[in-house]
Amino acid sequence: MQPAQLKRKSSWIAPRPQGQHRLVERGHREAEIGHIHAEQLVPDHEAKGYIVSVVGGYAATTDGMLLVTDRQSAAAGWVRRYLRPDDPVARALTWATMTSSLSKGVFYSVSVLFFTHVAGFAATTVGLGLTIAGAVAVAAALAAGYLARVVGARRVLLATTAGQGVALVAYLLVHTPAAFVVVACAAVGQQAMQRTALTTMIAESFTGPDRVEMRARLRVVTNAFIGVGTALAAVALVLDTKLAYLLAMLATGALLFVSALLLRRLGRSAERTATDRSRTAVVRQSPLRDRTYLAITGLYAVMSMQVGMLTVGVPLWVAGSTKAPPATIAALLALNTVIVSLLQVWAARGAKTIRSAGRAVAGAGTLLTLACGLYALSAYGTIAVVVVMLTLATVAHSLAEILSEAGSWTLAFELADPANVGAYQGVSQTGAALGSMLAPLVVTATALAHGWPGWILLGALFLLAGSLTMALVRRQVDGSLLSA
Repeated sequence: MQPAQLKRKSSWIAPRPQGQHRLVERGHREAEIGHIHAEQLVPDHEAKGYIVSVVGGYAATTDGMLLVTDRQSAAAGWVRRYLRPDDPVARALTWATMTSSLSKGVFYSVSVLFFTHVAGFAATTVGLGLTIAGAVAVAAALAAGYLARVVGARRVLLATTAGQGVALVAYLLVHTPAAFVVVACAAVGQQAMQRTALTTMIAESFTGPDRVEMRARLRVVTNAFIGVGTALAAVALVLDTKLAYLLAMLATGALLFVSALLLRRLGRSAERTATDRSRTAVVRQSPLRDRTYLAITGLYAVMSMQVGMLTVGVPLWVAGSTKAPPATIAALLALNTVIVSLLQVWAARGAKTIRSAGRAVAGAGTLLTLACGLYALSAYGTIAVVVVMLTLATVAHSLAEILSEAGSWTLAFELADPANVGAYQGVSQTGAALGSMLAPLVVTATALAHGWPGWILLGALFLLAGSLTMALVRRQVDGSLLSA
């Protein structure tokens, strides 16, 4: 394309006499005169309302060009915000999260089939082993917080990421139930330690609302790349051979080694000085003696059960108690992933203070109660009605998930003693691990065992947890104001 004159587009564009060069209209902060080439329409250019007029020809709009440019700009903006942040700590954590999430996506998709079809373990053995590993993870999450204070959160995160990679590869060598339990405890326990180390590192490296937003962005990356990993694992599922499953499991460990390498490249010089300050400062309070923090952590454990309710309870409910086709399960989980990926950062920005975080958790409890009611109603009606009920329930459930997580992150950060960050984050992540461990048992004993009365009881439990969290937050805020 020849050099082109930038012009304001009107509602009707007439042919322009050959050789005419003038600026039709100039708005505030717009270019006064000059020529541009088509390739100079950069993504940040505010050129939606312009036309490009070529010398000697007719006026031609840039709508088509700019539509493509806008899409490219949106994609580039997403990449910059989520995958290529400027901050060195944020960038290292993001890239490490990308690779570890790919590992999770592959592992979630093929692990059960590998354990039962390739390794030859009974489903009851797998279930018992993972339950024991979940209990170990509760203690490991707490211990990681204290360990992070001694050796540093980055080192704990690096060591446990590499260690979990070793454990996942070790699954390939396991042939007895006892060995399976040992390896499962090592894998699940170190994953829990990673979560504590990660939140500690975020708490030490960022301040104020930036910590919660960073946590939210990493959660978006996690969801997106777990989805990518799940898609990649489909190759092994389609091939359905022993070699395919072996290679897939080997890939889960290799991806964690890459994640550890990315963390290794983050030198201590790139970390904030807050890390050293938190480790050398005089500890004012232990989280195990902070009754408010312990109470909120316990309530967080209850709210965290909603994740297991979605990933374990809902699929079993849909398959065994409703008329919905099995494909509905995948569609509901995909809907949840989309909502969380699109709205988690938005939810985090609305829960930047202790009071707004309490409101977010209380709102999540109300939405979970609504979701439980809709899940209960999905047992009745035609297939179309059932699918609609399940869809509405999943939307409410997903909104509750992002509000609950955003509010809980802020409370975990803001109510912690700045001089003892690692121990406090260890306690907080213990609540999450406890919720993950108890969720299958609680959902099975309520909703799956008793139908709609069980769903109502489960909804009441979430509503109570959300309301009590808000009450504790109000007491904490009011007490702080009085003491001030």
